[in-house]
Amino acid sequence: MKPGILPILIGSFLTARLCCGQTNLPADDWKPATSNQPGKEYPKVNSERRVKFRIVAPGATNVGVTFRDSSVFEKGEDGAWYGYTRPLDEGFHYYLLKMNGAEVPDPNSLMYFGAQRWGSAVEIPAHDQDFYALKNVPQGQLREVFIYSKSTDSMRRAFIYTPPGYDQNSDQRYPVLYLQHGWGENEYGWGAQGRAREIMDNLIAANKARPFIIVMIYGMTNETRMGGLRDFDIRPFETVLIQEVIPFVDSHFRTLSDQPHRAMAGLSMGAMETKTITLRNLDTFSHIGLFSGGSIAMTNITDLAAFKAKNKLVFVSYGSRELGGNRGGDPKANVEALRQAGINSHFYVSPDTAHEWQSWRRSLREFAPLLFKE
Repeated sequence: MKPGILPILIGSFLTARLCCGQTNLPADDWKPATSNQPGKEYPKVNSERRVKFRIVAPGATNVGVTFRDSSVFEKGEDGAWYGYTRPLDEGFHYYLLKMNGAEVPDPNSLMYFGAQRWGSAVEIPAHDQDFYALKNVPQGQLREVFIYSKSTDSMRRAFIYTPPGYDQNSDQRYPVLYLQHGWGENEYGWGAQGRAREIMDNLIAANKARPFIIVMIYGMTNETRMGGLRDFDIRPFETVLIQEVIPFVDSHFRTLSDQPHRAMAGLSMGAMETKTITLRNLDTFSHIGLFSGGSIAMTNITDLAAFKAKNKLVFVSYGSRELGGNRGGDPKANVEALRQAGINSHFYVSPDTAHEWQSWRRSLREFAPLLFKE
């Protein structure tokens, strides 16, 4: 055997083992993910939207990640574990490392709250990521406030987006969107994972959306465990929102505090909350946005004349990969029925995404320009 052949064969053998479960070798154009901790080289993402990991765990005997259909992780010559995923959808994805049966956050990743815990996530570059990129445009602010809730005897944290120029334009008042997160997430979601501030700053800078305030608050009040969403009672949160949060926002921020200038939207569980609360409070909200969480059918409207008089917009959206199945009827058909009845209704489908943040980022981009038109 010629010198140098043995190392090549060994390397080929290890590469073949690493690729177990994958049909092809991944493209070797890896770049550090933008969701990494500062200065961390891994995880890396390639042009096929695969993610490669390097895990330093010298005492572990078995290492992997929670992404399904990932390669077998193998130890490299440096003693670290290496492996990679199948091609993923564009956008944001939660994950955990698996070490000897335990699931733990990746110390190389930034931390996000989702699935009812703080954990890791990776950002897969999207072809349309420019709309939520941080740019040199006038910047709004994401303000952290605490609101006392008498009904729950608790301090409730909210993140409130104020548009560019809010502090300088002291005589200007703004409409308000109440924007809800999904199940297993909290008030951090839309600002961190959803990039709501960047989306709004870019839309406003491009004159595509009217400046407005966004309020993001935790959407639950009772103890509900994972898998027990059916036990969730929305009424206490409805009380918090209608009787406590809205009056606080109107008294502490320069809002246009009437029904035509107040909207509510949400994703998944937040969409279901939005549907229930807005239909019961037509005198409070005039614009409705449901992202990946059902739709409004004609049978949901008890007084069509009153709804048409008070509602200015119904917006429904889904990722293309999550359409189908029983969602309280065909959402596209429900939207079309509302339109035929004379209600301003819009249906949007995010291409090549499922029940995930890229669908909801795109939904906010499509929804915001429709709000509060004179």
